[in-house]
Amino acid sequence: MALGIDDVARAAGVSTATVSRALRGLPNVTESTRTRVMAVAAELGYVPSPSASSLASGRTHTIGLLTPWVTHWFFAQVIEGAERALRTEDFDALLYTFEVSRAAPRLRFDPGVLRRRVDGVLVVGLPLDDDEVDSLAALGYPVIFIGAGAPGHVTVGLDDVRAARDATRHLVELGHRRIAHVAGEPDETSTWSPAVRRSVGWREQMRASGLDASPELEVHGHFDVAGGRESTLRLLERCPDVTALFASSDEMAMGAILAARDLGLRVPQDLSVIGIDGHDMGELVGLTTIAQDALEQGAAAATMLLELITGSPVPREVTYPTRLVVRGSTGPPRLTER
Repeated sequence: MALGIDDVARAAGVSTATVSRALRGLPNVTESTRTRVMAVAAELGYVPSPSASSLASGRTHTIGLLTPWVTHWFFAQVIEGAERALRTEDFDALLYTFEVSRAAPRLRFDPGVLRRRVDGVLVVGLPLDDDEVDSLAALGYPVIFIGAGAPGHVTVGLDDVRAARDATRHLVELGHRRIAHVAGEPDETSTWSPAVRRSVGWREQMRASGLDASPELEVHGHFDVAGGRESTLRLLERCPDVTALFASSDEMAMGAILAARDLGLRVPQDLSVIGIDGHDMGELVGLTTIAQDALEQGAAAATMLLELITGSPVPREVTYPTRLVVRGSTGPPRLTER
């Protein structure tokens, strides 16, 4: 029969709680006691189970990770970065997805699924409403938002307004005057969501440049390639004089390039396209983008969450820099009307 923590405690002459603390490197154990407990455990061949450690410490060593998608580039990068950081500290990630679908409304978040199962929560780009945010906070676990953060909560992400302004300004500086925007979800209204803030940035820069930012120049691409393609086709049918397009994600920008090709248009000669992200496939398709380090954002947020769990203070907001990466999808506007 496998030996248990009680056997180690009896052989070392200490309590089971002391054995648990000593083996997990927790404080309030003298070095001599820790050394004795580890030697006895090794001699007996005792290996603590995760569940036993959780019961002894009152912690699950698990972080809840809420996200709308796992296949989109930004979300996949953030999740990978977070999991890497958690693994180095012997924490696991418990993943919950709430896919945002065009066909049906998103299922509401039930905080009960996390109760007594996690030590903290990372929310990756999930557009929770105010009631959902309040119910999540009521669980009493530390929470960090990545990519979009509700007011009053710790957030890791970009300055989305600035990123959108930088993308739009690049097109303006190339000489474009009729610049459209492929935005994210049409029903996203939270003022702190990336979809809304990037739309704000596009409008601000257009107006600052003395250009039209009327609603007819904005469509919604649902943050995926297919949505970017479909919405750009509608846009160019309605506004054939558009010479440049800013998409709020690289995947929608790739869809916009496909739409241009569907219509027999050349990129960038007939239509310049820029996105936001720094997608791994961007170089392959020659996409100009406002690049961000999503992997590092995930790792930083996970590390900050572990600090919150141990009672250490963290910044209320961490804003990551972006950089303009110019490739072949943007250029000066055509000299003649198409």
